[in-house]
Amino acid sequence: MSVGDRILHSVFASVMTRSGGFNLVDMSDLDSSTLVITDMLMFAGGGSASTAGGIKVTTLAVIFLAIVAEARGDSDVRAFGRTIAFGAMRVAISVVVLGATLVAVSTVALLAITEETLEPVLFEVISAFATVGLSIGLSEELPPAGKYVLSALMFAGRVGTITLAAALATRQRNTLYHFPEERPIIG
Repeated sequence: MSVGDRILHSVFASVMTRSGGFNLVDMSDLDSSTLVITDMLMFAGGGSASTAGGIKVTTLAVIFLAIVAEARGDSDVRAFGRTIAFGAMRVAISVVVLGATLVAVSTVALLAITEETLEPVLFEVISAFATVGLSIGLSEELPPAGKYVLSALMFAGRVGTITLAAALATRQRNTLYHFPEERPIIG
C-alpha cells in the first residue's frame, strides 16, 4: 500500500474499532502488535453519549486525570476549569474494573472451551464486550458453549456497564456515622 492508503486505512480502522464493525483489511491478517492496539481501542470504545460500545472514552479520561492529579500531589482532580466529583471517579473505576473482569472471565472461559491461543480469543472477547462487530474468524468456529459466552458478554457489555454507571451515579446512601479514616499502604 502507498503511504496515503496506509494512513487512510489506519484512520478508518481506528474509527471502526469504536463500534462500526467495518474493516477494509482482513482482521486475521493483522500483525500481533496491531491486534493489541485494536483490542485497546475496542475496550476504550467511543464517547459517553454515543451508541459506541466499550467502557467509553470519558471514563478513561477521568481515570487518567485522577492519575495525573495523584502524580502532581493535587487534592482535587481538575479539568478545563472544573473539579471532577469524587463520585464520578468512583463510578469510572467501577466501570473499568467491571469491564476488565468481564473480559478476563470470558477469555478464561473461552480458552477452557476451545483449544485456541490467547490472541484470537482475547480479540473476539473484547470485540463482543464492546459490541464492535469485528472478528478474526473464531466466532463462527466456536462450539455452542463458546457462542453462549460471547452472546452473554455482548449483552453484558451493551447493557451492563451503562446500567452499572447509571445505578452507581444515582445511588447515594447516607450514613449517620463515619468510621475513623485509615490510609493503607498502597503499591
